[in-house]
Amino acid sequence: MTLLPANGDPHRFGTVAFYASIGRAFVAMCAVVPVLFLIEGLDVWLGAGFDSAAGIIPQRIDGLDGVFFSPFLHHGFDHLYSNSIPLILLGTFVLAAGARRFLWSTLVIVLVSGLGVWFTGSSNTIVVGASGVIFGYLGILLTRGIFERSWWNFAVFLLVGLLYGGLLVGVLPTDERISWQGHLFGLLGGIVAAIIFRRRRSDLDGPYRSESPMTMP
Repeated sequence: MTLLPANGDPHRFGTVAFYASIGRAFVAMCAVVPVLFLIEGLDVWLGAGFDSAAGIIPQRIDGLDGVFFSPFLHHGFDHLYSNSIPLILLGTFVLAAGARRFLWSTLVIVLVSGLGVWFTGSSNTIVVGASGVIFGYLGILLTRGIFERSWWNFAVFLLVGLLYGGLLVGVLPTDERISWQGHLFGLLGGIVAAIIFRRRRSDLDGPYRSESPMTMP
């Protein structure tokens, strides 16, 4: 049996295909953030009241649609600025593993995080922001690092943990102005998504492929 390196594997750290997928994912995530700024700009400059109209209002039916819309909304530009860099950074590495996995994983995170907030949050609050998705991406990288034996995913998780040490503290009820429920359920949603959409064992062995030895007549 001959083992041949799959240098074109976009999931294998160090290959040209890997760096190309990271680059494409980075460009895509950088294109997402201006859309969020445009939405926030329209909300602020037009006084549209997007937050109250499309944010999550826990335990109220008229606030349930915020489960899908709240990640696109923020409570001012400072809130959006604080979410932009980790969203780009984490989203890049999650997206690099494949667009389909990224989209389905993001949907799971949005649902788990949003519904978690709706069921457990205070009914006199309106919750908006992409931080639940950010924590979900953290959960994905952590889980992929463990289940898919991907050390670079785990390394990104640790790096972000060091750069933004307050992120993981955000899952605790330390500040009443912050929806720790969204963070906690977002993290759980990311873990669930990473398990559901994990690569199969045959894919995990992808850096090498086996060929039967040549049979001589």
